Amino acid sequence: MTETDAGGRDEEAVSRFVESFAAQLVEAGMQRMPARVFAALLSSDEGTMTSAELAGQLRISPAAVSGAVRYLAQQHMVSREREPGSRRERYRVHSNQWYEALTNREAVLKRWEGALREGVESLGGDTAAGRRMSETLAFFEFVDTEIAAMMERWRQHRDRVFGGG
Repeated sequence: MTETDAGGRDEEAVSRFVESFAAQLVEAGMQRMPARVFAALLSSDEGTMTSAELAGQLRISPAAVSGAVRYLAQQHMVSREREPGSRRERYRVHSNQWYEALTNREAVLKRWEGALREGVESLGGDTAAGRRMSETLAFFEFVDTEIAAMMERWRQHRDRVFGGG
């Protein structure tokens, strides 16, 4: 017999989803605890949870929650909100978290492009290493342009499918 909450959710099924999706995120390169916290937030009806709620659901320490949230906030995947009239924080995942996370990668790509340009200049564009560096730079410039165009197409698609706003 599985346990259901007041909203009719099967908590065992939710827990299995959280762990399964977190495992997929880990396989893609995310750290384990942030992946679990993110999956738990994503699967919560409100999209927000406190540290105590996350610790209880995931059976982890508040310190583990804190470290995971710090990482996720740096990646623009969650935000912190202070509960009105309280010192407690709630952590929120937004419906556009993937958009935000990917868009914020643009800054990383720009830094890499700058470093690669310096590499091409220092190595010389006509050396084997310089040509390899130049091709890598061209790849990141291409990806940067494609991401910008793709994100614009996503905004238009999202508006059509889910309505503007």
